Amino acid sequence: MPANILLLSIKPEYASKIFSGQKTVELRRVRTRLTIDDIVLVYVSSPTKALMGLFEVEDVIQKKIELQTDIDTYWHLVNEKACITSKDFYKYYQGASFFVGIYLRNPKQFEVSINLENLRKRIPEFTPPQSYRYLKEQEIEKLKSFIS
Repeated sequence: MPANILLLSIKPEYASKIFSGQKTVELRRVRTRLTIDDIVLVYVSSPTKALMGLFEVEDVIQKKIELQTDIDTYWHLVNEKACITSKDFYKYYQGASFFVGIYLRNPKQFEVSINLENLRKRIPEFTPPQSYRYLKEQEIEKLKSFIS
């Protein structure tokens, strides 16, 4: 079992690009504890509202943004891997303190996704994260059939 299992909310258009293999880096503005070989569960946000799959962490880059040139440098690192326009990239990182790039491998879309209603049946206290959150051991146990 990996050290961390992260539940990540991702917009539908980006999730579909992850599962198709087009998108190989997920961008964030907040640092994580992720390390190589950790697992990220993909919760697809509204209007889908479902746990749809997972991927393994290949690498994580976390850098402090101090100058505009830092953002330019990070754009050149990920522009062909993140499936985002430069306009949206710069807008996303405007005012951010950190650049986080989660490089992914082995994306796996579940045969049957778990919609929010069914997630709450398995885990009554389940709340989709605004950005991300680490799963508790008891939550992992209840979802093991999907993540094994």
